[in-house]
Amino acid sequence: FDIELDENGNPVNYKSKRTARATAYTYTGNNCATGVAPQPGYIAVNPNYIPYGTKMYIVSADGKYVYGYAIAADTGGFIYGNRADMDLFLDSESQCVKFGRRDIIVYFID
Repeated sequence: FDIELDENGNPVNYKSKRTARATAYTYTGNNCATGVAPQPGYIAVNPNYIPYGTKMYIVSADGKYVYGYAIAADTGGFIYGNRADMDLFLDSESQCVKFGRRDIIVYFID
């Protein structure tokens, strides 16, 4: 999907935005809860709060990390309650460790 970004790299047109907490995960040999193979851009959410297929654009709250475009495609194993917390898929375990746990801003595109 295509979206216009401002001079700071944040979306110009979006339906809503929310601050959340994110961790990262990588390939474990299993497909996502929606049946697709995990890959960067597919993220794990609580589907009771963020429906599968929801399109988003994600940046860290401090602006130092841009995950970019994302689609809700998996269920996070440790995501509970009525929150926007999510797990971002990254290519390797070392990238996941480097990402750690951080506050993010989620721009909901649709």
